[in-house]
Amino acid sequence: MSRAVIHGDTIYTNGHLASDPSAGVAGQTRDILAQLEALLAEAGSDKSHILAAQIWLADITAFDELNSVWDAWVDKENPPVRACVESKLARPGCSVEIAMIAARER
Repeated sequence: MSRAVIHGDTIYTNGHLASDPSAGVAGQTRDILAQLEALLAEAGSDKSHILAAQIWLADITAFDELNSVWDAWVDKENPPVRACVESKLARPGCSVEIAMIAARER
């Protein structure tokens, strides 16, 4: 499975999970966002070019905890559209999964 696919000037990432599922929602979210930021850089983009994010939470009651990390990280000048839903995740113990669509820098 590809970690990301580039089509034209658009980058599509797969869903990313935290390296350490025991890190809690905030720690997992920080880890995933760091992974995605590095992946975007490899693909010729950055967080200011994110168009959309899809977030899955194992427990929606962690929404505020996720949001506090997201709000501190996201580009304030170019916030993307975002969907966040509750869902069982594929890896046991993981609480957060995030996928993104971004534009390449021009």
